[in-house]
Amino acid sequence: MEDEPSHPFRNAREDIESARHTPATPQALSPSYRLAFADPDFLCRDELRPVRLQLELLKPEILMAEYGVKSTVVLFGGARIPEPSLRHSALTPTLAELSRYYDEAREFARLVTQRARQNDHREHVIVTGGGPGVMEAGNRGAADAGGVSIGLNIVLPHEQAPNRYVTPELSFNFHYFGIRKMHFLLRAKAVAVFPGGFGTFDELFETLTLIQTGRMERIPLLLFGREFWDRVVNWQALAEAGTIAPEDLELFRYVETAAEALEAIESWEGAGQRRTGIPGRAVQPAVDGGRRGG
Repeated sequence: MEDEPSHPFRNAREDIESARHTPATPQALSPSYRLAFADPDFLCRDELRPVRLQLELLKPEILMAEYGVKSTVVLFGGARIPEPSLRHSALTPTLAELSRYYDEAREFARLVTQRARQNDHREHVIVTGGGPGVMEAGNRGAADAGGVSIGLNIVLPHEQAPNRYVTPELSFNFHYFGIRKMHFLLRAKAVAVFPGGFGTFDELFETLTLIQTGRMERIPLLLFGREFWDRVVNWQALAEAGTIAPEDLELFRYVETAAEALEAIESWEGAGQRRTGIPGRAVQPAVDGGRRGG
């Protein structure tokens, strides 16, 4: 981290260190006497949740800005998909077959990172969830190209650690899923989604909803593996039912290979534009019959 700006006030870290050497009197040992910002028990109180949310938003934001990251390319995908050499360890035959997408994710990240090296890893930096499977493949591909990549991990009940290919200075850990998802998309210039489970679906539909409703600019949204996606999501049925508009099916595109994905990103129509209305959505009549007050 960069040095703090100079000011006439005593440094907070100095006070933390001084407090460690306070004489052990009953008053000094009381939890109420701890410095508020150095008191884990206080920071974990329910009333401090807004502060914790703010801290989780700020820490990665500040550190990525200090590192120079301006934009990212996001990889979502299943943690259970093994690399092809370990397909024999897959939990199901389908996961073994899907292992080919580990290699595609790795190659896609490698190609994207080769381009990112030309701008000193400021634009189009690979970001994943920092875990195994497709996430590992993305960070590994960036490392193959001699570049950097981001890992946005989250604390889970079972023991885990970031995959070893994440750039250490860009490895983050989260408590709040919502803040983590914000960081996935805050700098995103493209999103590549590989076969996956609940987490992958959550991330995919969050992105689709933000773009569909105009809360986020259109960006290339690529689904790797048409056979998988058409089997698990009946997109056409949603359009026919009217729960989405036919135009919503144009918010994403199927690809099969890393090279095809790069071509799709370069030729994506409407990138950077934002919807001003939701196609097919009925206009709600005004409650007062159309009159508007000042």
